Amino acid sequence: MPLSISFELSDQDIEHFVAAQRNATEAAGNKSAEEVIAAGAALLTEAQKTPVPDFIAQRLTKLDNLIAMVRDEGWHLPEEDRKRVLAALVYFADPSDVIPDSVPVLGYLDDAIMIELCVRDLKHEIDAYDDFCDYREAESRRLGLDPASVGRAEWLESRRDELINRMHSRRERDFGTGYGASSGYASKRSYAMASWRPSIFRTR
Repeated sequence: MPLSISFELSDQDIEHFVAAQRNATEAAGNKSAEEVIAAGAALLTEAQKTPVPDFIAQRLTKLDNLIAMVRDEGWHLPEEDRKRVLAALVYFADPSDVIPDSVPVLGYLDDAIMIELCVRDLKHEIDAYDDFCDYREAESRRLGLDPASVGRAEWLESRRDELINRMHSRRERDFGTGYGASSGYASKRSYAMASWRPSIFRTR
């Protein structure tokens, strides 16, 4: 019988994870973007070797989407935006997790919490990328193409630029206003059924 458990993090709890993120950034040192991405990808690959609770798997699909954002040739984020996503991913490149991943069931709990914090901070980047992937999927199918093969097709550029500009505008609008329903926690998108992107994690 399924058991539902919910909990709320206080500001003090969140600060604990923010501190862990800062420590991970310091520990990462001079790790390259490729090393940070590879570490996140390795976490996802390892997580698929053993069963994880559904609520963990749901968060890992969000991490998978963040990694896809910086791997996707068609999306090719501007450098400053790419750095924002990589800065969020650096926690997953630190082997000294708050909870070691090897701990059964709960090993990925701290990762799941950190993913939620990343989703909150990168709300507009995620929205823009999701819209881009939906557009690429629809247009590729209309043109009889495989969306995985179109790369930086010229017909994608204008839509990509439009979405990047929208992302910047929304981020600037929300700067300093705090987080509410638009924080990213309210997102119900299922990446198991999302349009194509260079994914790593597959839910069972």
